[in-house]
Amino acid sequence: MPSASPIPYPHSHGEDAMALFVGTLMVALGLLLVREGGIVTGGTAGIALYLHYAFGLAFGSTFFLINLPFYYLAVRRMGWPFTLKTFAAIGLVSLFSDHQQAVISLRHVEPVYAALIGNMVLGVGFLVLFRHRASLGGLNILALFLQSRFGWRAGWLQMGADVAILLLSLTIVSPAVLAVSVAGAVVLNLIIALNHRSGRYQA
Repeated sequence: MPSASPIPYPHSHGEDAMALFVGTLMVALGLLLVREGGIVTGGTAGIALYLHYAFGLAFGSTFFLINLPFYYLAVRRMGWPFTLKTFAAIGLVSLFSDHQQAVISLRHVEPVYAALIGNMVLGVGFLVLFRHRASLGGLNILALFLQSRFGWRAGWLQMGADVAILLLSLTIVSPAVLAVSVAGAVVLNLIIALNHRSGRYQA
């Protein structure tokens, strides 16, 4: 008879705080590469990028405001600990994104490099946050809520929303940039799918 798996030690508050800091810094850096390369993406980050490109709005502040309506759903669907960590993560990404110019300046980033490397950095940042039960909120929480409430498939809802945002982005970017952006999104999701599986990591 195989022995039972040992009960993992949960992360301490200090470990969670460090993970939030490191994870959000990596996400902000990935978003900087994506933004400077003129790349588009889905989710609430994609909406914020669209408004940044189209109207010159500050990405970080816009990203923070767009996510505000989703915290109510996060509390109902995921509970207070997850919601508070997610609020902190979104706040830090927004803060870092709007103030990075004080420490780093990029003159030119090729779109292909921005899409691939930027999304790789984003993927690693997301993994750090996910493994400490935090996220960057947004449409994924709404999709999970609608799935639990009405039985609609969260994956299809998320995909539909992302496709709509990317198609809207055709009003401000070329089809070639959109194609590169989609390739970057595939890289991001592959990194998450291959490294964030149920039972593979416990904390």
